[in-house]
Amino acid sequence: MASKLLYNLLKVFYPKKISKRPANIELSKDSKSFYDFQFRTIDGKDFPFSQLKGKKVLIVNTASKCGFTPQYEELETLYQAHKSNLYIIGFPSNNFGEQEKSDNKSIQSFCEVNYGVSFQIQEKSDVIGVNQNPIYHWLTTKSENGWNDDKPKWNFTKFIISETGELIAMLSSSVSPLSKELTSIL
Repeated sequence: MASKLLYNLLKVFYPKKISKRPANIELSKDSKSFYDFQFRTIDGKDFPFSQLKGKKVLIVNTASKCGFTPQYEELETLYQAHKSNLYIIGFPSNNFGEQEKSDNKSIQSFCEVNYGVSFQIQEKSDVIGVNQNPIYHWLTTKSENGWNDDKPKWNFTKFIISETGELIAMLSSSVSPLSKELTSIL
């Protein structure tokens, strides 16, 4: 009950915001593709994003001690309903309110035990700041992705990548993974 109350309170402070890729944007020949990246999974394996060609990808920065943490359950529900054409990748980060102080093993256990998470979780990393991981640098740098310079303002910010590897949307923390706003983009 208390976590649901906190979740609803946070929605007031982090209102819904949805940014979509303008239709007339063309990427530079020098721009990197989402598929050029790889990142280490939470269990230490290299994960090349090129293996996701042909699927939409939902990327979300996560934290275990956040008011939005119940979105793990919603993300898992979304994943189970759409996993034939949608891949979800969580990026645990301690960048906002120090709400992810745990190590990779503890994060993985927390996600599995408390929310039954079966979608991909990457190793803990920074999603903003001087140590920002390369994926989030691409997601938040217009010269890299073609249109978006916005950075996450809090945990559970969502980015959607098209089947062809283009960033097509960014959704704020308060947009539920099961909302019409998000599912209509899928």
